[in-house]
Amino acid sequence: MNLFQIFSDIEKIDGDAPERLAYYSRRNWLKMSKRVTAAVAAPTVLAASLNDAYAQSSAAVAALNFALTLEYLEDEYYRTAIGTSGLIPASDLAIMGQISKHEIAHVALLKGALGSAAVAKPTFKFGTVFSSYQTFLSAAQAFEDTGVRAYKGQAGALLGTDLLTVALQIHSVEARHAAEVRRLRGLRGWVTEGDTGAVYAGEELTTQAGVDLMSLTGKSSARARESFDEPLTREQVLAIVTPYLA
Repeated sequence: MNLFQIFSDIEKIDGDAPERLAYYSRRNWLKMSKRVTAAVAAPTVLAASLNDAYAQSSAAVAALNFALTLEYLEDEYYRTAIGTSGLIPASDLAIMGQISKHEIAHVALLKGALGSAAVAKPTFKFGTVFSSYQTFLSAAQAFEDTGVRAYKGQAGALLGTDLLTVALQIHSVEARHAAEVRRLRGLRGWVTEGDTGAVYAGEELTTQAGVDLMSLTGKSSARARESFDEPLTREQVLAIVTPYLA
């Protein structure tokens, strides 16, 4: 059995395979090397090990690049808003400045984790969202809530990799951003019954893990829905953000 030939065959199918596989942590590679050693006399077992490693790392890199694109959008959104004269009241400028710094850090962290596999920053168009402060806040809420739900939707692709930690570090801060933007708009800090549209698709659910929350708690349907966030699929997120891509 020729290990180099196996890797060569993988590279013929996907030229980026070696680069993607490199993102597996040292710990995971050491684990896999033990499986490789045990499988020297069993080519089918070795092939399964390589296939599992490649599929997981490839999916994880794609998920994190998806997150990076959203962070690019938020980063530019807040930078542009801060640079728009007269848009943000002096009383809120420090808050928006801090959120902007967070987004800059998020982009840096994701790019660092992805290395040369990081996607390039696209060009964005924001239309009339900077026409007034309230319009800006409304769009900011939509972006933040979309981001929070998008990270949930990609968590499965990151399971078993160190990249999940990177995503979770960002996810919780994005949720805090969403709550703060809602506060500035005079709203509750969580998704409520009044939130409608594509950003909040699926939030009307009152059943979680097969449990009917209405029968369990006797709470109103609004309280039951507010208690949990739902994930958004990649397709749902793309449909929301595509209008902002130039």
